[in-house]
Amino acid sequence: MAGLPVGGLASAQPAADGYRYLDLPLTNRDAAQGPGGVNPALPEDYSTVLADLDAARATGVQPSRYAALLQQYWLLDATDAAGIDLSAWDPRTGAQANRGNLIRSYRYYEDLQLAHRELQWAGLAGLVGADFGGGLLDLELGGDIFALPGMADSVRAIVDTVVDTLGPDAIDRLPAGMPAVARVGTSITPQDIHQVIGMILVMQKNIFGDLMPMHQAYVTAGLPGLVEMRDAGLIGDDILAAWRDIASGDPGRIARGNTALLDREQRVVIGAQWDAVRTYRGDVGQALTYLSTVAGSPSVSGVLPPREFDPVVLTGTTPDGRAATVTVPLPNWNWSVLPERWRYIDGQVLPGYTALVDGQWPALEAQLREPYEVRIEEHRPLMSIPTILESAARGTRVEIS
Repeated sequence: MAGLPVGGLASAQPAADGYRYLDLPLTNRDAAQGPGGVNPALPEDYSTVLADLDAARATGVQPSRYAALLQQYWLLDATDAAGIDLSAWDPRTGAQANRGNLIRSYRYYEDLQLAHRELQWAGLAGLVGADFGGGLLDLELGGDIFALPGMADSVRAIVDTVVDTLGPDAIDRLPAGMPAVARVGTSITPQDIHQVIGMILVMQKNIFGDLMPMHQAYVTAGLPGLVEMRDAGLIGDDILAAWRDIASGDPGRIARGNTALLDREQRVVIGAQWDAVRTYRGDVGQALTYLSTVAGSPSVSGVLPPREFDPVVLTGTTPDGRAATVTVPLPNWNWSVLPERWRYIDGQVLPGYTALVDGQWPALEAQLREPYEVRIEEHRPLMSIPTILESAARGTRVEIS
């Protein structure tokens, strides 16, 4: 990420001033590189890292020189608070193997919201995490669902209706994931499922690894902790300003600061990684990301599920020249595309959650206190995909004037 040290020592060799961990790059800040902390040369014992960090501060060197150690410290502090073993946290082992990490991380998010009303990003992330985690468990444990001929047949029937009504060129006006499902819905392999799950779990760890050290610094050291992270190059002035807004006590500024954190999460931390999932093996990634959009249903009261937000509506002329409209009760967008995702988040999820915090706190608090182990099992959306697609095929409407 921008502003992070990318060069320096490749291993923990004693520096010229006698200190061990100066100038280390954050080689593993992206969890795609492997399990553990931000650099394999750093210790993963909390007390050791704290002692080394205090020693680094005492040397009087610039914080940018001990940036990796500082990030490692707050990451260890956050994983310790969440009850997660950082050294063993490996997203590539799959959803079921990471079920405990999913539950603990989202439980930690919600606990932060319950203890600090201003930490609305954490509360929202925890609330929708059950849908995310449940979907991944479905995708892994119910992978055979993607071999069901009926799923591709339902989408193929929709595509055929569009073509018969508006001509073959209308396929290009459909969301790319829809014809992709029709083409590869019966040929997605268990290896495809495993690969995509690993890519998405890397994103989940990256979000934790980026946002939670900031949150832990805020609740433990206050704004001075965030200033040190800024001085180290771990965050920029824009994110420090967001945290000043969050700490201001002003509802408008609090909302603005949390929106900035959400923007960082979606754009900086995982934006390119969602693109990589969508482009995985061509139609396979298109199909899987579109199906996740079809199945998603955020646990925020009053928020439309993605499949009902901006449905497919195509207008044109029939082969004999009459005006026609085809309406398909499926999303005309894909969750993995940042501008489309942000339009949904900004238009539905953010205002919905803000309304809960500002006007329905007792109900939201009760929801956030529900046992997460139960909630993640109650949100298993992907198994409903064949039924949703079959219903969409039946519900596709053609109007000809």
